[in-house]
Amino acid sequence: MENILLVGVNTRAVACSLKKLGYNIYSADYFGTSDSKSCTDYQKSFLHQKPLISCGYFAQNFHPHIIKEMALEMAHEVDSIICCAGASPSWFHASKIIGNSDVGMVEDKFFLFEKLKDIFNLPETYLPADIYEIQEIIKNYNEKEFILKPRHGAGGYGVRMAGDLDLIFKMGYDGRITPGKMNLDDEIESRQWILQEFIGGENISASVLSNGDEARTILTSTQIIGNCELGQKEPFGYCGNLVPNTGIENISEMASKVVGHLSLIGSNGVDFISRNGELYLIEVNPRLQGTFECAELSLDVNMAELHLAACHGHLMEVPQPRRFSVKMVVHARHRSQWKDLNIPGIYDLPYPGVIIEKGEPMVTIVTSHGVMEDAMFAAKRLAGIVYNSVKHCK
Repeated sequence: MENILLVGVNTRAVACSLKKLGYNIYSADYFGTSDSKSCTDYQKSFLHQKPLISCGYFAQNFHPHIIKEMALEMAHEVDSIICCAGASPSWFHASKIIGNSDVGMVEDKFFLFEKLKDIFNLPETYLPADIYEIQEIIKNYNEKEFILKPRHGAGGYGVRMAGDLDLIFKMGYDGRITPGKMNLDDEIESRQWILQEFIGGENISASVLSNGDEARTILTSTQIIGNCELGQKEPFGYCGNLVPNTGIENISEMASKVVGHLSLIGSNGVDFISRNGELYLIEVNPRLQGTFECAELSLDVNMAELHLAACHGHLMEVPQPRRFSVKMVVHARHRSQWKDLNIPGIYDLPYPGVIIEKGEPMVTIVTSHGVMEDAMFAAKRLAGIVYNSVKHCK
């Protein structure tokens, strides 16, 4: 039986799908949720969740080297490695990677813009040297709005509208004063931030399978971004998805072309914004995506199996969506203590008694139904149960 190491911020969903296929699962992750134990044989996690102890703030505590060090301790014991969000395949020998082994040009948002700007429709993107260049760009395009975002990163962390620069620079990288971190002035001067034209519209993503010769879009979704009802404090923070998206034309064809042009393999995500019928390419995620569980429920497939097959050169037949599915990442509205709650549809469960800080992720909710409104209603009902079950803390 093959041993596979999963590396990333949260590996639970992929681990459970691989476990169904009969693999031995090793995992190096950040959260170490209680329900991930049933899907992993060997697991190392940054958080050691204990009653009455805070899980802290992800944006302050997380750094890729945390996961890298844990993963390297297990890498020699496994046959293959799959990198999820928060991990880089460059940490390992390419021969062990299942998926894209060279993702630097794709994950670097400015390099991606430079590579694709003459082929696809992208928002104007700049790599400012300092605050004065930012101010000059905004002044020259006073009819446009801009956002300031980390050059690397995912999940919408740290992304801010660039209209109030004074406020942004006072807040720093993640909206908080973070001891020990480079201040934002220094980060901009070291070219760690990009300034990008703000495109207001509907956030759409596409899941694309590729074997290197052929790329095929299997599902599109509407992204849930910056939802205050789900306790998300980040204005552009990821909160989940609704699949499939049924209202945007041409997205499947364009997403397949993007993945094909970048010569990616396996399962990849392409993010767009649709404004007035026009599609803007925003980002490319060269790995398994946050829509993983929704795709499995909507398409009645095992996404890990599809990913493995594509990486080995075979695109499996994928049916049309059969159901609507909703994913919601529920964040704490208050500093909260988690209770022992175990209800179908609620995942990424913290350990009983731990403290979740305000604005931090608590659980993931995944529901499905033949009617879109019913799938959304079920997800909101479960979110209400979660919020009513936690104890507010000072």
